Amino acid sequence: MAEVLISLLVERLGSVVYHHTSEGVKLVLKAKKDVDKFRSTLKVIQNVLHDAEKKQVSDPAVRDWLDQLKDVSYKMDDVLDGWNTKIGKRETQGSHVEVRFSFRSNCFCLARLNAVARCYKIGSAIKDLNEELTQIYVDKNKFSFQSTMPVAAVVNVAQYNPRPITSSFVDVSTIIGRKVEKERLVSELLREGRSGLVIPIVGMGGLGKTSFTQLVFKDAQVQAHFDIKAWVCVSDPFDVIKIAKEILELVSGIKSQDSSYVLEKLLESIQECIKDKKILLVLDDVWTQNQTEWETLSLPLLVQTCSEGSRILVTTRKQEVAQMMRATSDMITLGKLSRLDSLELFYSVAFLHREQDKSNKGFADIAEKIVGKCDGLPLVLKTLGSLLLHKQTIREWEEVLNSEIWKVKVVQEEVFRPLLLSYYDLAPEIKSCLMYCATYPKDFEFDKEILIEQWMSQGYLNVGENKEEATQGREVFTKLVMRCFFQDFRQNALTKEIIGCKMHDIVHDFVQYLTENECLTIKAKGTHGIETSSANDRVRHLTLMLAHDGPFPSFISKLANSKILRTLKTFGSRFTAIDSDLISQLKRLRTSKLSNNIIEQLPKEIGNLIHLRYLDLSLNRYLERLPDTVCNLYNLQTLNLDKCARLEELPDNMGKLINLKHLHVCYCDSLRYLPKGIGSIRSLRTLDGEASVYCSEEVEVLTLGDLRMMNQLRRLDIGIPEVGENAASEAEKAELNQKVHLSYLKLNCLWDQRDNDANAGVMNALRPHENLDCLVIDGYKGSAWPNWMTTSYLTRLTVFHLCHSKSSVLPPLGKLPSLKVVKLKYLDRLKKIGAEFFGVEEETSSSFPSLETLFLGCLPSLEKWELGGKYSSNSKMKSISIVPRLSSLHIVQCPKLKQLPDFLMQNAPVQNLLIDCYKSFGSLSNEFISRIPNVTIIPSIHGVDPFFKGRTIDTEDILF
Repeated sequence: MAEVLISLLVERLGSVVYHHTSEGVKLVLKAKKDVDKFRSTLKVIQNVLHDAEKKQVSDPAVRDWLDQLKDVSYKMDDVLDGWNTKIGKRETQGSHVEVRFSFRSNCFCLARLNAVARCYKIGSAIKDLNEELTQIYVDKNKFSFQSTMPVAAVVNVAQYNPRPITSSFVDVSTIIGRKVEKERLVSELLREGRSGLVIPIVGMGGLGKTSFTQLVFKDAQVQAHFDIKAWVCVSDPFDVIKIAKEILELVSGIKSQDSSYVLEKLLESIQECIKDKKILLVLDDVWTQNQTEWETLSLPLLVQTCSEGSRILVTTRKQEVAQMMRATSDMITLGKLSRLDSLELFYSVAFLHREQDKSNKGFADIAEKIVGKCDGLPLVLKTLGSLLLHKQTIREWEEVLNSEIWKVKVVQEEVFRPLLLSYYDLAPEIKSCLMYCATYPKDFEFDKEILIEQWMSQGYLNVGENKEEATQGREVFTKLVMRCFFQDFRQNALTKEIIGCKMHDIVHDFVQYLTENECLTIKAKGTHGIETSSANDRVRHLTLMLAHDGPFPSFISKLANSKILRTLKTFGSRFTAIDSDLISQLKRLRTSKLSNNIIEQLPKEIGNLIHLRYLDLSLNRYLERLPDTVCNLYNLQTLNLDKCARLEELPDNMGKLINLKHLHVCYCDSLRYLPKGIGSIRSLRTLDGEASVYCSEEVEVLTLGDLRMMNQLRRLDIGIPEVGENAASEAEKAELNQKVHLSYLKLNCLWDQRDNDANAGVMNALRPHENLDCLVIDGYKGSAWPNWMTTSYLTRLTVFHLCHSKSSVLPPLGKLPSLKVVKLKYLDRLKKIGAEFFGVEEETSSSFPSLETLFLGCLPSLEKWELGGKYSSNSKMKSISIVPRLSSLHIVQCPKLKQLPDFLMQNAPVQNLLIDCYKSFGSLSNEFISRIPNVTIIPSIHGVDPFFKGRTIDTEDILF
């Protein structure tokens, strides 16, 4: 974490702007001198950080030096942040500022503040920190660190723990599992056509990508199929001349002694050797994402001159490599081994020449548990198996079982080495985001957006970039996914967007190993006892698990220095209160996750946590109100109150939270309104949870008109409980059409107004900006749709949900060119889906050109689904392209719908079909069903419908 901390601090210190008055000039000039010196020293140290980060893995003295550097950097960061907060508060009250340290959207200031003593205090703090940093700078000379290039170029620097050179030689008898993957890959290799096809094999370090590829490479059918087989270990750096030279030697069978080569001649020679021959080329351990380097090698073009069916296999840890090679459609992603394969692999190593022990139940029981800890990772299974091979007693095996796997030396040396290579390849801010995952328990499912908000609260994002933090957070998350640090993805059922994931146990052990001095997890035992791996005064991120009913345990202050904690999280705990004295100690806290407890009230002292950015109180079902002092949390960015069922109101002065970006109030059943002051929070990005926003200027609560100045909104989910006489004019004041950044809009029409004109008027006035990406309308009672929904106005809309509507007619969604997902649910009066839904008119040439997923659910009156009239003839239908990309069709609880439209049955490229099994679609032919690869039916007591005869159907419970 040191690299990103220093990068951030250097940026902040370099953004100082100085102003002064005559009486403060000396103080200001001295502060400027000290700040410049601190930044200068930090920049020199920054040049050796990459080398220090690598050496600290094996050298405790280097790790201690880095810890000291982080200590002083954290202190300076706290000084900047604290002073910025004080001055920021005064600025909002109109006070004059004399000296300002500007960074990001905020500012750090040195000012008189009506007391020259404050300048002395800040100046003294900076001077003391300068002295500490100077000593750290001197101490660095003890370690002979190598100065490195800038971070962007670090990827080509010689790596610590060099990568092993691989070859095609392997004892195939020692490779266990991977039968399905092998069959798929061998089949693809033996298939004719698609010459020059690139097949990437992707997986995290330790999954056995190289071993698997060796297994396939040595397969008898594969060996007989190809005229030339060549294996090249690429690794990093991506040396084009070296790779081309090695390929030439392999395909020609001649080892050259010449050390001078020209790439163009090398490629010409390769082409001559492989022309009209069928070649299998393996590029093992590719890291580069540089498109230019890959294109310079010209391999796909060269291989196209070979016989048909030539192939290139690429092993890599990075999906970005597959993207760069434009080969994601043929990518094979290796997962972990099954439990049975894991046991077989472990037994083959741990019980080698120990058949008698293998049949011993004592050893076997421990083996089962150890294999469970390995979580299907071949490298770990083999490493621990090798360790236990030389341990002869059950007691020794039990010691390994009961130890923390990541503290076993052989695991550190063998298992973590490939993970370290992946880690070193990350940019500093991505490293910090990955390391922060150590604050979560093993096997925990991350929520993507929550994780990003926590990264933001720690200041890991937007370092030196003029980019929205949440946007950068999603990019970081995607990179970690593509580098295989995350797994077990949870996707939105319709959009397929990844919304959650887990971290492999070994990766979690790895991040714990790298953060053992900064992150501490405590498992409570009873009221006073605890179970913890370590405790020290440098812990900055504390996680408490399994605390019993009662007040927040006070013993945490004995295990960590509460005054420097930046994170406090609880999991599986049920405490009722937090001691005010403990809260007062948490002076540096940035992130607090106190969800799923039974807190009844928060102490007023929480308002003193001036650094707090993230406060999660969700699922505290007894919490009825927040103390007014919460409004003093000037830096608060995220306030999560989801599922606080008894929460009745928010403090009136919420408008003071001018840096609040995300307000979550989902399923707060007792919360009937939001305070009016929220309308003055111009930084707000998220307001969700069907928050009640009134459509009347006569009430002293948040109204639609109060949304006018919230032009930074990205996600807006509101309920409109009632409409007054001038509802349309009040709705217009929201100016949703001016909110260019708004990507998600959910309108919950909660009012009882039955007047069609009034309904349409309010909806017309709530016209969003054309940039909108997702629109959800719930409870609309009008019979006519607003004007902006009857045209192709929303050209960028990709997702549309309509629920609980009383309309019997659908809007012409087929006109929207970018729409990918449509969900229609609980539409009681809808009897027919016809031409109006498809937007079919005289000049229409296409309808739903981008639609991929269509969900029809709980439509009890739906009887017909057809174009109807003149559009029903085959000749007219053939002139219109309808749903040309539809891949997923879900039809659930539509009991009166007996047939699907002809255009769907004949032309739609449906790949996934989900339906009820108790209905009888007379028009669904065996031919239609047989061409759909994935068919899912919801189980029913009536059994499977006859038209599925002879087919294997996947059945599962569907939440919709």
